[in-house]
Amino acid sequence: MSYHKTSLADRIDWLLIIMYLALTIIGVLCIYSVEHRDTDIGFFIKNKNYVQQFIWFSISIVVGFVIIMMDSKFITTIPFLSYVVGFFFLLLTLTPLGKAVKGSSSFLNLGFFTFQPGETMKLFTALSIAKFLTLQEVNFQTLKHRLMCAGIALVPLVYIMLFQNETGLALVYLSFFIAMYREGLPREIIIVGFSVLILTLATLLINKNILFVLFTVLAILFLYTQRKQLRKRREILILVGAVWFIAVLFSQVLVPFAFKKVLKGYQVQRIYTMLGQEVPDEYTREGVDNKKQNAADYNVSQSKIAIASGGFIGKGFLNGAQTQYNWVPEQRTDFIFCTVGEQFGFLGSSILILIYMSFLLRIVKVAERQRSAFSRIYAYCVAGILFFHLVINVGMTIGLAPVIGIPLPLLSYGGTSLLTFTIMIFILIRLDMDRQMVLR
Repeated sequence: MSYHKTSLADRIDWLLIIMYLALTIIGVLCIYSVEHRDTDIGFFIKNKNYVQQFIWFSISIVVGFVIIMMDSKFITTIPFLSYVVGFFFLLLTLTPLGKAVKGSSSFLNLGFFTFQPGETMKLFTALSIAKFLTLQEVNFQTLKHRLMCAGIALVPLVYIMLFQNETGLALVYLSFFIAMYREGLPREIIIVGFSVLILTLATLLINKNILFVLFTVLAILFLYTQRKQLRKRREILILVGAVWFIAVLFSQVLVPFAFKKVLKGYQVQRIYTMLGQEVPDEYTREGVDNKKQNAADYNVSQSKIAIASGGFIGKGFLNGAQTQYNWVPEQRTDFIFCTVGEQFGFLGSSILILIYMSFLLRIVKVAERQRSAFSRIYAYCVAGILFFHLVINVGMTIGLAPVIGIPLPLLSYGGTSLLTFTIMIFILIRLDMDRQMVLR
């Protein structure tokens, strides 16, 4: 039987749907376990968050079914328009329609519906990057088109960082560089990115004067070991000198400037708390309200206590004292992972992470079997987004990453997040159903 004559059901990747359903149902049950009380009568209790999440789950399933039934060619026609519309909604958060939630001005109140445009913008950005890179006039090997593609990802990032106070949400937009790397972004750019990260950490952990001496000594030692080559290739001296100058400039000027003038006081505190260090006097701000950081430290501390108390097999469903009695703030959203850790222990947490990793690997496999570059690029964008969310959220709950407010995909409470991830995943499933077609 030819590919085009097979039914829709036969072309659906049911493994992706099964893992999606598993993660979403686990999420509803986790939220239920946090809010359940022995005095509750029945499951559907008004104003309970798990009921709201179940309703959003039901809506998401309907939306997913609609996406599966639509023409895949329609998906390739909407990326740039959706990007413009999505950014328009981002701008609306600065108007009276914007709603501040827990210090973040990233929500939009439409009266009958409140949502976070930055979440949906991730979907529109993924579609737009896939569309841009498959335009016939685009050559990703040129600097011009690489910068344009990077701009599609970085414009929402910069806007969210500057105007919405959502560091975690903004950083997720860096995940699109994974798809760009798959499509030919030079590895040197990735190396430079990691070098900047390592250099920043070194600047924060080592005294500036010691770091200056260290860079100088390393440069001299390298030149000494290459002294024979220097006679033949003078460009080595220029290259080492340039690297030394950039490293010194970065550590002595740029990082201190960013921590003094660009980052806010509580952001500086979060970074140093993650590193287990006290904030140096030079970065301490007068009049800084430490309540946010104290709350973040408390959240992480309680989260680690909850996870540790679960032991190997956990305390059992509905038996989590830390999570069920609100010792861990934000345990329905950002710290949902500690609910799994306390009630199902190391074993349950490992199984959950295994499901996530299997989900990611399946998406990568789906990406690589696409005949259409649009579908492949979009699939890698989805994988990158999920990967960033997973690593940062889990790292945050166990104290390995700063508390920057980022949900665990499909598990954390939130209608916008659940619906966005659902649409994102089901668009991928719909594109995969036509994997033998070339979509543009």
